[in-house]
Amino acid sequence: MAIFTAACVQLRSSRDVAANSAAAEALIREAAAAGADYVQTPEMTNLLERSREELMAKIRVEAEDPSLARFRALAAELGIWLHIGSLAILLEPGKAANRGFLIGPDGSLKAKYDKIHMFDVDLPNGESWRESATYRPGCESLVADLPFAWLGMAVCYDVRFPALFRAQARAGAEVLTMPAAFTRQTGEAHWHVLQRARAIENGAFVISSAQGGKHEDGRETYGHSLIVNPWGAVIAELDHDEPGFVTARIDTEETQKARQRIPAIANERDFTLTQTGKEIEA
Repeated sequence: MAIFTAACVQLRSSRDVAANSAAAEALIREAAAAGADYVQTPEMTNLLERSREELMAKIRVEAEDPSLARFRALAAELGIWLHIGSLAILLEPGKAANRGFLIGPDGSLKAKYDKIHMFDVDLPNGESWRESATYRPGCESLVADLPFAWLGMAVCYDVRFPALFRAQARAGAEVLTMPAAFTRQTGEAHWHVLQRARAIENGAFVISSAQGGKHEDGRETYGHSLIVNPWGAVIAELDHDEPGFVTARIDTEETQKARQRIPAIANERDFTLTQTGKEIEA
């Protein structure tokens, strides 16, 4: 059981990597000054760029990524756990990873996660997205051991796949994370209910930083970075789409209490599924 202060940083990333890193750094510093032990940024902290050609020209391999180097130095300077929701990282010509990073207070990389589920959808308003054309999906979920909590890592569209978070909870995760760049249309319909559902069904805290507003590349994201407690209550939220940050006190004992009150994980049973349309004898 432990108590710590978590912060969500909300951004409006542009097509300029250096400007985005500077904007993120300024808000991370403010969150740390407000007492945050753990600070999370959104998906695609380093840039939002719809043009595949422009994206590939601007991103770098992990070892040469300037944003990652900057954030590692910042975490060490501030002495905080810094969770970069994700960066676009070059893997090979024409292919990238949507990769989240957990950086320790000494600046070392403690964990990294490649987004598993690709946002390949056609929305009713005419928006069409094919993440798989640019990004290589990950294939490994993970739970990281922090001094104050076991923390599960995920990114954005992953939130719609509850089995991922159930596996993390069964592995001991007390805090689930879903940094995102949710579209405004899907965010208005589903953002809050999905975050609260993942918290309730797993008896875990959910911490989700978000991109917000009208971006330079033309997309519009929902914002509303939030923190949900294990009983499903929103305990902190930026209830708008402007850049900023929000903090909340996290007591992991609440996770244990929620799981004792509703022992859904302990009560799980294996089952088989049968499809039938025929009459059966009584």
